[in-house]
Amino acid sequence: MTDRFIARPSLSLALLALASSAALAGCSRDATRYPSLAVRPVEKRGFAEPEVAAPELRPDPALDTQIADIGGRLTALDQEFAKAHDQARASAARARGAAVGSDAWLTAQTELATLDEIRARTSALLSEIDDRAIARAAALEPDYPALTALRARTATIIERQGSQIGALTASLPAA
Repeated sequence: MTDRFIARPSLSLALLALASSAALAGCSRDATRYPSLAVRPVEKRGFAEPEVAAPELRPDPALDTQIADIGGRLTALDQEFAKAHDQARASAARARGAAVGSDAWLTAQTELATLDEIRARTSALLSEIDDRAIARAAALEPDYPALTALRARTATIIERQGSQIGALTASLPAA
C-alpha cells in the first residue's frame, strides 16, 4: 500500500495544493459582504429602558363628585360599624360565660350578623371604586390619585372590620 503512495507523490501533492488553494480562496473574499463584528452605534446606547414621560393627569369633575359621594357613604358606614361594634362587644362580654343557644349567646350572634352586613355594604363600596378604576383603565386613562387613595382607605377599613368581627367571634363559645 505504501508503494502506491510513493509511486504517485505528485498526485498527493496536487490534491494537497488543491485543498489548500480552496481554503485560501474562501479567505480572500470581499470582507464588506459580511457584517462587521465591531460595536454598532445602536449598541453604544445601552440596553436600559427609555425614559417615559408621566401621562398628563386632567381633573375629572364627574369622578371627583363620585369619589366625594362614595367617601361620604364610607364614613357613614364606618361610624355605623363603630356603634354596632360597641353593642356587639358588650353583648359578647355577657355571652362569654353563657351556654350556646342561650338568650345572651343568640343576642351576641345577631349583633355579629349585623356587623357582617355592614362590612358587606362596605365591601360593595370597594367594588364601586374598582369599577371606576377599571373604566379609567379601559379608556387608557392614568390612575386617578384621589380614587387610588379612596380605594386604599376602603380596603383598610374592611380589613379592620374583619379583624374586629373575627376577634368577637373567637371570644364566644362555638356552636
